[in-house]
Amino acid sequence: MPEEISAQELEQLLQMMTLPQPPYLMAGIGLLMGVLCGLTFGRQVQNKLDGWKQDRLPLLPLGTAEINLSYAGTLIGVTLFIGCCLQIFGFASGAALLVALLLSLLTGGALFSQLERLMQQVEAGKFKAVDFDNFDEFF
Repeated sequence: MPEEISAQELEQLLQMMTLPQPPYLMAGIGLLMGVLCGLTFGRQVQNKLDGWKQDRLPLLPLGTAEINLSYAGTLIGVTLFIGCCLQIFGFASGAALLVALLLSLLTGGALFSQLERLMQQVEAGKFKAVDFDNFDEFF
């Protein structure tokens, strides 16, 4: 029969099973996830543009399930990466992830709305140069 583990031994085992701090592995996973999902998102938008050029398929709505999923994966990966990097520099876990989430949601929302506005311009035939310095056009 196997020996029974005492409460003190169980406590020692649980203490040894904690994740290492700072979270270098999670920062790497977040970076990898953000890059892979970002490349997927870019390819899907490129495919939409190619379909519009060749067959005049509609560009909008841009928010299909596949595009939304890859964009959400990009935002989650960026949030993990920024949050874990902030933890590496000494921020508390909760505060780091909250700041990272706010940064990625605000930036991601502004970029997605700008991309939709550009797609509307392309469909209407009045495409103009992108001005990223003018924040009034983002919202």
